[in-house]
Amino acid sequence: MAERKARVERNTLETQITVEIDLDGTGQSSFDTGVPFLEHMMDQIARHGLVDLNIVSRGDLHIDDHHTVEDIGITLGQAFRQAVGDKKGIRRYGHAYVPLDEALSRVVIDLSGRPGLMMDVPYTRGAVGGFDVDLFAEFFQGFVNHSMVTLHIDNLKGKNTHHQIETVFKAFGRALRMAIEMDERMTGITPSTKGSL
Repeated sequence: MAERKARVERNTLETQITVEIDLDGTGQSSFDTGVPFLEHMMDQIARHGLVDLNIVSRGDLHIDDHHTVEDIGITLGQAFRQAVGDKKGIRRYGHAYVPLDEALSRVVIDLSGRPGLMMDVPYTRGAVGGFDVDLFAEFFQGFVNHSMVTLHIDNLKGKNTHHQIETVFKAFGRALRMAIEMDERMTGITPSTKGSL
């Protein structure tokens, strides 16, 4: 099987970002973004998705976190799309339910070749440690637009906003892991009646 790795650099006047990803990794990660809570959440993607993920970002954090968070989502989406390749032999679909104490989230993903995000997370407060939780929608929108996946995110229960968000990211990692797994019965086959994704 060909290596499913990618390295993408994205440079704008607002951010300079490098993402390295290995879809067949062991969950190792390193981050240098200046946004600690986002790093904590991306670590969940790596560990639960069993992907190796290295992200370095320099951005206009003196303004706020918006450009950095959105652009990391965009660059991660670009790297993921490059690494997953032609998608032959993959499961394509992935889903996961993940609890954390009182919180429960469900994430469902389709590596469809079509960008789509449906996200319903009724946060119980607007910030965690100074991080604006609305920015997670920007992160996932950037990811789906550039990875070309369909993503449904639902927080089903939760009172603690940190728990709500962490269940989302853990479930996202688990769903992603399922979707990119190779299915030996699909070897060399594109999982679509169209013949391409």
